[in-house]
Amino acid sequence: MPKNLHIFQKCCNFAAFLEQITQMTYTRFYNQWHSLGCFSIHQVHAIIPTFNRSNLHQWQRAGYIVPLRQGWYAFADYVQQPDYARFIAGKICAPSYISLHTALSFYGIIPEAVVEITSVTTQKTCRYENAFGQFSYQTVRPRLFWGFEPKTMRDTKQYMMATPEKAIIDLLYLYPQYSTLDEMHELRFDEDWMRDELNKERLLEYLERINSPILNKRIHLLLKAYDL
Repeated sequence: MPKNLHIFQKCCNFAAFLEQITQMTYTRFYNQWHSLGCFSIHQVHAIIPTFNRSNLHQWQRAGYIVPLRQGWYAFADYVQQPDYARFIAGKICAPSYISLHTALSFYGIIPEAVVEITSVTTQKTCRYENAFGQFSYQTVRPRLFWGFEPKTMRDTKQYMMATPEKAIIDLLYLYPQYSTLDEMHELRFDEDWMRDELNKERLLEYLERINSPILNKRIHLLLKAYDL
């Protein structure tokens, strides 16, 4: 056998061996971490201090995992599963909860389908894009970080979403351009939902808790716009 051909075959065999070892390592990692849905490199190092970070780059190139943001990854087989974008939203920026347009669409308050997952956080305002979609986070003070509840997915994982009333309050708090009666109509809230499903008592309780004269004015303009 020519010497060059022999070297070539040895290299091919070694590459196949490395690929096999990588696959075995990934299989063990998958079995241990898959139930979490997503993970950060810090979580991995806390459990496996000797973990080689280069594995993540190899698995990403192989299509086994997808990057979410710096230091965060998810298993690729979750990308097409329902609700996982919402689950991911609460992981890559914490603490946070889904609110604003995404929550309003979820509850049927606005007619538009929302492409971006919109959330509220006590962290700095930020935006991410990955295989699961687009994610935006707007900052509120810690004293306003409440009014959300867990939503359970089919596999029992949970994510946090604002109640309908808190989603409305978050919107009018973070978007001060809605300040007149005409602009309240431009929100295009579903009139049937506003009449039949809005918990006005809870909305006013939230408003009293926040104790903001400006927000109080906006909420009462909204109620007037929908004859409530």
